[in-house]
Amino acid sequence: MIQRCFAAALICVASLASAQPLPREQLDFNAGWRLHVGEAAGAQEAKFDDSAWKPVTLPHAWNEDEAFKKDIKDLSTGIAWYRKSFTLPKTIVGRKVFIEFEGVRQAGEVWLNGKRLGLHENGITAFGFDISDAVRPAPAVNVMAVRTDNDWAYREQLSGARFQWSDRNFNANYGGLSKNLRLHIADKVYQTLPLYAHLGSTGVYVYAKDFDIAGRSATLHAESEIRNEDAAARTFVYKVSVQDAAGKTVASFDGGRYTVAPRESLTAKASARVSGLNFWSWGYGYLYTVTTSLEAEGRVFDAVATRTGFRKTEFAHGMVKLNDRALQMKGYAQRSSNEWPAVGMSVPPWLSDYSNGLMVESGANLVRWMHITPWKQDVESCDRVGLMQMLPAGDSERDAQGRSWVARTEVMRDAIIHFRNNPSVLVYESGNNGISEAHMAEMKALRDRFDPHGGRAAGSRDMLGSREAEYGGEMLYVNKSARQPFWQTEYSRDEGLRKYWDEFSPPFHKDGEGPLYNGQDASVYNRNQDSHAIENVVRWYDFWRERPGTGTRMNGGGLNIIFSDSNTHHRGAENYRRSGEVDAMRIAKDGFYAHQVMWDGWVDVERPRAHIIGHWSYAAGVRKNVTVVSSAATVELFLNGKSLGKAQPTNGFLFSFRDVAWQAGRLKAVGYDAQGRKITEAQHETVGQPVALKLTRIASPVALRADGADMALLEVEVVDAKGRRHPIALNSVEFELTGPAEWRGGIAQGPDNFIGARTLPVEGGVNRVLVRTSTEAGRITLTAKSAGLKSAQIAFDSVAVQPGSMAGADLPGRLDRGPTPATPAFKPTRIAVPVAGVTATDGLDPRRAIDDDETTAWSGKQPISFELARPARLTEVTMKTAGFRARSYPVRITVDGREVFRGATPRSLGYVTLTLQPILGRKVMIEVLGGSEAREAFAGITELVDQKNATTGEQLVGKGELGLIEIEFYEAAAAELAARDDKGNKP
Repeated sequence: MIQRCFAAALICVASLASAQPLPREQLDFNAGWRLHVGEAAGAQEAKFDDSAWKPVTLPHAWNEDEAFKKDIKDLSTGIAWYRKSFTLPKTIVGRKVFIEFEGVRQAGEVWLNGKRLGLHENGITAFGFDISDAVRPAPAVNVMAVRTDNDWAYREQLSGARFQWSDRNFNANYGGLSKNLRLHIADKVYQTLPLYAHLGSTGVYVYAKDFDIAGRSATLHAESEIRNEDAAARTFVYKVSVQDAAGKTVASFDGGRYTVAPRESLTAKASARVSGLNFWSWGYGYLYTVTTSLEAEGRVFDAVATRTGFRKTEFAHGMVKLNDRALQMKGYAQRSSNEWPAVGMSVPPWLSDYSNGLMVESGANLVRWMHITPWKQDVESCDRVGLMQMLPAGDSERDAQGRSWVARTEVMRDAIIHFRNNPSVLVYESGNNGISEAHMAEMKALRDRFDPHGGRAAGSRDMLGSREAEYGGEMLYVNKSARQPFWQTEYSRDEGLRKYWDEFSPPFHKDGEGPLYNGQDASVYNRNQDSHAIENVVRWYDFWRERPGTGTRMNGGGLNIIFSDSNTHHRGAENYRRSGEVDAMRIAKDGFYAHQVMWDGWVDVERPRAHIIGHWSYAAGVRKNVTVVSSAATVELFLNGKSLGKAQPTNGFLFSFRDVAWQAGRLKAVGYDAQGRKITEAQHETVGQPVALKLTRIASPVALRADGADMALLEVEVVDAKGRRHPIALNSVEFELTGPAEWRGGIAQGPDNFIGARTLPVEGGVNRVLVRTSTEAGRITLTAKSAGLKSAQIAFDSVAVQPGSMAGADLPGRLDRGPTPATPAFKPTRIAVPVAGVTATDGLDPRRAIDDDETTAWSGKQPISFELARPARLTEVTMKTAGFRARSYPVRITVDGREVFRGATPRSLGYVTLTLQPILGRKVMIEVLGGSEAREAFAGITELVDQKNATTGEQLVGKGELGLIEIEFYEAAAAELAARDDKGNKP
């Protein structure tokens, strides 16, 4: 049936071909496959009998049932075969036919009609084959066979080398054809595909230059690699058409006439100035369709449509700018598998948009995929939802050498070529740890060769002293720079189950209670929601207080690890990682709302918010601390209309109200600005007894496709008589599914995490399940039942799809945040005072303390003196001390001989700020009053593989010495506007 339908789609195309030549066709090749797990001798042969194999629609990991059921290290591995029979019309004769794989895990060997096409082994990148000579036209039946091998220890056949990124910690092993396939049919003179692996081609490159952001104009460029596989030279005109998101043509231009000789290639180019552009931005996924065409004798014989966006970037002066506006990077380090229970990574495009869109809703502007290039579906999804992304090559935890390094560069090359038209790709990550300067230069050269105009930085984690990297930053320690921007790539590593609100809510989990991890205390990996959310706020504040606007040197931001609970390395009680701000079904935890509060702005918070951590449906007699997360200056708490007092913030955003006695009713937090004006509020209400179940479909913006791969996401809630979710309900729910759909289910704490189970509990009054469509259209009905509660039922329809049509092609861009604002992103809070000179009588060169290089430091027992470039009334000194995580230094600071500070430097994860008595002066002296006390202040923050990641410079400091990595001096921002002082000096 599927075989005939696929052929019918192409015959329909052929019926038009007699009238005029048609551009290349891109067709979905996911339907009609059969799967066998295990070895199958002779399965590569066309006549092999696969009738007993399991029918599947791609993408489909053969071990999908184990996603979140098994620990990552226990996911099944081995050989699996996929086969597909299909027919193509006679009109393919004399044309080019290509097959595109978005990827395979780990290795895939491909045959067509018994002819071996090739082997792809890196387990990451897209690749393709030219099947023009192997495919047969109708009435012949073609058979494609793919043998996959996802062995963790797989070795490259030629070199014998293992792949560094085949790692049981982070790279969830969903084996087989877990990504999409496409078929391409083109003229013999054609624009190539962006598939370097096996095809050696680079495709179309679209970019913009000479931006005028305020004037909404730029010069648009298109370049296409053209190949001639015809017998004679061909002449054509290269034309470009640009359509906006509504399909309206906003520009048309051409690059003139070209002649390409047989068996030769050339690059056709065209450009034009275009006005009235809508620039792609954070939370504003505005996309254009750029169609590049080859035309001869007035007819188009080849055309490629590239969906892309245009934006301007800058990486300099310690910060990133998008469309001329500064932003602090805020977001998540997310596993590249971006997986879901019982299906792994192989979800429909709309569900990728839903998941990635939630990151944007939480306030994220950047996602860092860990630690391999993501699949095309997630990259394109980030384009649509307006989420910038860091695109890695492939890595584990360290630089590589020999064949391992070459393999990484090959992945980076293929990824750059494949994704250089995606506006959401902001940077190319060369490593998950520091790499050598020579390797960094090599990666930059790849960028410069294949994407010289994309406005993307090339860098790596760490690289603090690099003169090659264009960005950097450690895993979780706060870095600052006035040169290339530094942001932290994996901070806030704690874990917490969504089921656990606090100690006063069922199931009454004591915060931190759980088994040891490798014989060590694992309390921070078994948190309740309340303490987990608070920890997220505390950790973000380290970056926020050093944000753009706080000085010449600044921190570029931080990425919380991770966004959604993940089937990867874990330290807590469950067999999967629960660091997410949402759970595995993308149900929000309190941390999600905490980030909304802190991250609602490009740098400074622009839209005030408040969130009360937890709920307000407790038992009589409960007394508890209430914590509000808010960007207000002051928060007042009300219980049933009565004020419980006002609180000032700690850690920038936390407002604490201690020992609040629970009463049924309404708990409300009101936030005020510095002038006492109400600017935001949040509330919780006590709900009634559970009486019913409620089912809601979280629907795609497009129709549910009856293609065997699309999915419906259903939410079940336990509600009271007013329809309000009951936050402490843990009821078991039984589901019944009828109609043309397959049950995939959800996840909950319990045996096998309830993966695949038809009965599973709600947690915190809610859960979600997935059902997958079949290839038959029809009505699907889901019924939910629970003892003592009124049942719920929901029905919806799947619709037939045109054979060969691409899923996700009709998904719209999301424009919720609007275009890049023209206003400044931050208001300066203080002014850095330059240092003219520095002296010390002992230790190494004291200039190391002010060299904007965190890989160097000064240390000594005697005082160190700084001569300011001008007299200043200092209010703060900010410093990064050697051993900052464990050491506290008792110090005395004077300005022109007058003491302005005496005390101990606090331990930190980077920089500390000391408040000074404001005295006008120019010479600052710092002396250590005694030996530093070394005591670990962040024992719960641990490293996974490389313990060198935990070093904080303590090795640079001798006994009784003060160690300074960097130091900065500040006066209040208002001082720049103040009158001259009584001596006539400028402030």
